[in-house]
Amino acid sequence: MTFKIYTKTGDKGETALYGGTRVSKASARVEAYGTIDELNAFIGIAKSHIDDSDCLKQLAEIQYDLFTLGSEAATPIDKVYLANGKSRLPVTIKEEDISKLEVWMDKMDECLEPLQFFILPGGGKAATFLHAARTICRRAERGMVFLNETEEVRPELIKYLNRLSDYLFVMARYVSMLDNEQEEYWNPNAR
Repeated sequence: MTFKIYTKTGDKGETALYGGTRVSKASARVEAYGTIDELNAFIGIAKSHIDDSDCLKQLAEIQYDLFTLGSEAATPIDKVYLANGKSRLPVTIKEEDISKLEVWMDKMDECLEPLQFFILPGGGKAATFLHAARTICRRAERGMVFLNETEEVRPELIKYLNRLSDYLFVMARYVSMLDNEQEEYWNPNAR
């Protein structure tokens, strides 16, 4: 049996959350997990321009984490647990996922020149896409914070996105260094 990708159930501007609740496609929750999906796609674009196997492995793990985070974002907190007390979600974002980002950042940062000025997005194709992913990550974080103002969101989700945006900035700098690309600085005193 084959399944069609289209269901036609969203033709009137609504979608189903995980757990079955139907909401507007313009809802804060749908906006939040949609931005997480966009972020995941941009990380995929960045990966297509990176040759370093360690960087690729880390970004692949992050993409997996973003699917996990997206599934949590698509599930109202009161729908996470089934009647029998088991979680509807097979995996969730944990503190260890956040710590992993910090360890990776610290290791990359040891190889980089200390920051003295703001960096303009650029530094080669891979770095540029990572900088774009960083800005999308910040938007995803703002979306989760906005959602949390009306519906409860586990704090680990917001914290993960906050740390991930920092990670993407450091990774952009690191990839620029690996590719021997020049970073451009915003130095307000240089004009």
